[in-house]
Amino acid sequence: MKAKWEGGCLCGAVRFRATGQPQWVAWCHCESCRRHSGGPVSVFVAFPDADVETTHGSVATFRSSPRTVRGFCATCGSTLTCQGDARPGELHIHVGAFDDAPTLAPSFHIYPEERLPWLCLAEPVQTA
Repeated sequence: MKAKWEGGCLCGAVRFRATGQPQWVAWCHCESCRRHSGGPVSVFVAFPDADVETTHGSVATFRSSPRTVRGFCATCGSTLTCQGDARPGELHIHVGAFDDAPTLAPSFHIYPEERLPWLCLAEPVQTA
């Protein structure tokens, strides 16, 4: 039986399902991803296009550059996807959109030369 990964946006207007194992999970440090997510770094989970389906609602898209299309929820604004000409046939989904995000740990970095100099990913998490 193939693995099923489900997720969606913050408000629930968009839901999706990916089947099979992710091709990869990676940190992306590029400025474009930072601006799209609002965070200092993004983590993407890659699946073949054919293995991802929208099960509720629809993903709104924005061409952020001539070679990249970004997906989001038109209702709540949640960042959802990134698809680029550099890796045709792949859909990159923001890890935070998955219901089971804790199991999708990144294993490498994309555009590490654009990493923010103050970002330290190995710092211990402090609680209040």
